Amino acid sequence: MGSKKARLVLIADNDVTRARKLASRCGCKAADDWREVVKASNIELVLVCTPNVYHAPMSIAAMKSGKHVLCEKPLARTVQEGERMVAASHKYSVALNCGFNLRYHPAIARALKWKAKDKLGRIMFVRCTHGICGRRDYDRNWRMNRKTSGGGQLMDQGMHVIDLCRLFCGEFNQVKGLVGTFFWNVTVEDNAFALLRTREKVVAEFHVSWTEWKNVFSFEVFGTEGAAVVRGLGGSYGDESLSFVARPLGSRPFTEVSYAFRGDDESWKNELFDLVSMIDEGDIVRADGSDGLEALRLADAIYRSSSTGRTISL
Repeated sequence: MGSKKARLVLIADNDVTRARKLASRCGCKAADDWREVVKASNIELVLVCTPNVYHAPMSIAAMKSGKHVLCEKPLARTVQEGERMVAASHKYSVALNCGFNLRYHPAIARALKWKAKDKLGRIMFVRCTHGICGRRDYDRNWRMNRKTSGGGQLMDQGMHVIDLCRLFCGEFNQVKGLVGTFFWNVTVEDNAFALLRTREKVVAEFHVSWTEWKNVFSFEVFGTEGAAVVRGLGGSYGDESLSFVARPLGSRPFTEVSYAFRGDDESWKNELFDLVSMIDEGDIVRADGSDGLEALRLADAIYRSSSTGRTISL
């Protein structure tokens, strides 16, 4: 996998032809049953990259066998499933990380450093738009089946956005949400809107969509001393860029410094290697799945707010 500390051992897929094709490229073995991964004595870390319905059973089985887990987002379909996963992480003393790779995009990572160094001042609010245009027959995708996915776009790209909002704003205690199916003939939402607020009155607003005219990512953090503005994620989302907009005192104009990030997307690799380093250092307390669980709780509150028309207090 490109790390001296980790190598890929076994890939499992119920379509063994696909597993073998990928395994041949990665120089590892293939299997047609995920339980072979769980049983393998030479495997320490399991990557769960499946439809959401399998996240909880596969992750819990792996943790029960003493293996660490990196599970794709969302952590699970429901809060209850997520709670069982986090409980298993604690019970078996293994790491559980939820796949929030956007944290590891260079623009987001640098903006987080600015926040940590207080370069932005006190955070006032965050706003984000994240979406795709969908593709032909997207309504037949497994994400459109509530039993398989747990929900629509909020459980898809919305998980990334909720996680980023928590990172920059802190913990939210009030949630107002609206979800709707505007275009696709499905039973899950293709658009979700949310307004979140912390006890310190820091606000986050976001819109995630499966009905954009082109793929889009925009993330803006506004503080008393300046703003961090992220545009694009590379590829179909456009070049990734980050701007720091300083807020001067008096009547002087704002100043802007911009950075461009090009090249291959290494966020998934960096996410994995960060978890490997935590495991090596024995710091699995930071990897107990709690971030994934909190994202699920906020998504659940957004759904409840949308169905009742009320603001949900947490």
